[in-house]
Amino acid sequence: MDELFNQQPEKIKCLIIGSGPAGFTAAIYAARANLKPVLYEGLQPGGQLTTTTDIENFPGYPNGVTGATMMEDLKKQAMRFGTEVRMGIATAVDFSKPPHKVIIDNEKLLEAEAIIIATGATAKYLGLESENKYKGMGVSACATCDGFFYRGQDVAVVGGGDTAAEEATYLAGLCKKVHLIVRKNYLRASKAMQNKVLNTSNITIHFETVTKEITGDDNGVTGVLLENATGEIKKIDVAGFFVAIGHQPNSEIFKSFIETDDVGYIKTIPGTSKTNVDGVFACGDIQDSHYRQAVTAAGTGCMAAIDAEKYLSLKHT
Repeated sequence: MDELFNQQPEKIKCLIIGSGPAGFTAAIYAARANLKPVLYEGLQPGGQLTTTTDIENFPGYPNGVTGATMMEDLKKQAMRFGTEVRMGIATAVDFSKPPHKVIIDNEKLLEAEAIIIATGATAKYLGLESENKYKGMGVSACATCDGFFYRGQDVAVVGGGDTAAEEATYLAGLCKKVHLIVRKNYLRASKAMQNKVLNTSNITIHFETVTKEITGDDNGVTGVLLENATGEIKKIDVAGFFVAIGHQPNSEIFKSFIETDDVGYIKTIPGTSKTNVDGVFACGDIQDSHYRQAVTAAGTGCMAAIDAEKYLSLKHT
């Protein structure tokens, strides 16, 4: 690895790592501020939204929009103002002293005066083949994003922590019935969230139960096969299946230099996108374990670009 950091670097003024709503919004603002941003798209160009079919809650799209289309729109807007968008994955970093160094695809060295991290977080899934098959067709990891599509219908939520409890209670306000599938014989959620779930009449909890299979047809999810502690298999009819077993922040390569919480979310100074390292900023789901929405990610992308612009202007005065 040392030889990679000792090669002749490409020098960049503002480097953006990640291409979801946060990364592309940061790019739009950075380009308009003449920071000459270079954006690397990462493992999943466009981020998690490219796996979402219809988005109806992002401002400016009165008739809704597909995730892929929206991300392509953001990309075109960023490029219109001069952002250089490249394919590639950040595989190692050295933030020990400026200029900060980033290795791309285990081969290319970059040196950047300012870095904006927008690598997001990856939703954890159960690992079922049918789960992957119906992703975006009834299988979702975000109730506030997709719950509206299942109003008046029966849905299932899998998980036993705060996230699952929050998703279940949110969906209960939209859906006819919510089945909460819990692997253990108790809820891990906080007492307040447990009480909310237990006092919501249209939530049915299935304790000591695991999901064996998700059933469906060409139109999407139709049901779930469940197995309880005695080995009994039963099917419940649902139109939506929400996985709420947590997210994994894509922060591993930064942890030697950037402060994160216990889960791996990057810590930023409250009210800013600043990390503990001068000149390194974080935005979007990589630093947001609470809201995880496209519009909030875009907002923090704006913040990161403005923070980076101010940092660079002070650096060059």
